Amino acid sequence: MTGVAVVTGASRGIGQVLADALEGAGWSVERGSSAVADVTDVASVRRWVDDVLARHERIDLLVNNAGTIDAEVPIEESDPDDWWRSIEVNVRGPYLMTRAVLPTLLAQGSGRIINLNSGSGTKSGEVASAYNVGKSALGRITGSTHQSGQAKGVLAFDFAPGVVYTDMTRSMPRHDGRTDWTDPRDVVELFLALADGRLDAWSGRMVRAGADTVEALLAATPTLGPEHRTVGLIPYGEDDPLR
Repeated sequence: MTGVAVVTGASRGIGQVLADALEGAGWSVERGSSAVADVTDVASVRRWVDDVLARHERIDLLVNNAGTIDAEVPIEESDPDDWWRSIEVNVRGPYLMTRAVLPTLLAQGSGRIINLNSGSGTKSGEVASAYNVGKSALGRITGSTHQSGQAKGVLAFDFAPGVVYTDMTRSMPRHDGRTDWTDPRDVVELFLALADGRLDAWSGRMVRAGADTVEALLAATPTLGPEHRTVGLIPYGEDDPLR
């Protein structure tokens, strides 16, 4: 399927690659950037979404891609403003965009939201802790969107693009000397499968480009349990009262 897609942070990097891929697949794409809308500002988000709806009368896909990372220092050395800005962009941004678009999707009875997540959201980080916190929180937004929307035809996914060679990743000391970059072609293939509905069974879960393939995920679909590919508490045993 195709339709109208809204992609935040689409002026460069992964966002630009994904927006280009959608257009190549026949989607009408609304590209967001800091010049188009500040995703952390309620009024700015509302104006942008209203403008898209005025011109297209519907939205079929929201891609929450806009993101940032805080300085790669331990939490005790972090700057509070830098730390919190990362949370605002990576959590408040997707929340506000989802909040603005979701009523339209629910009224239509169809639509998908793809949140650009990361393996960093599944664990704690020694440095750049706000990024890990933000991506963990983003997973909860995805899960809540899935829970509220699935019965009405609206699905949500955590999509980890792997480590693609971009301006942001090049600037991160943790990737100094890295040679095993994720191929953008793998990113696009998996992303389009989420966008067009082939992987709808994976709503509420995380998939990762460069590790997952469309074929492997389709093959694994019959084995999915309620907690597979979600972030949760790991019990210490069968008698753990927090199971």
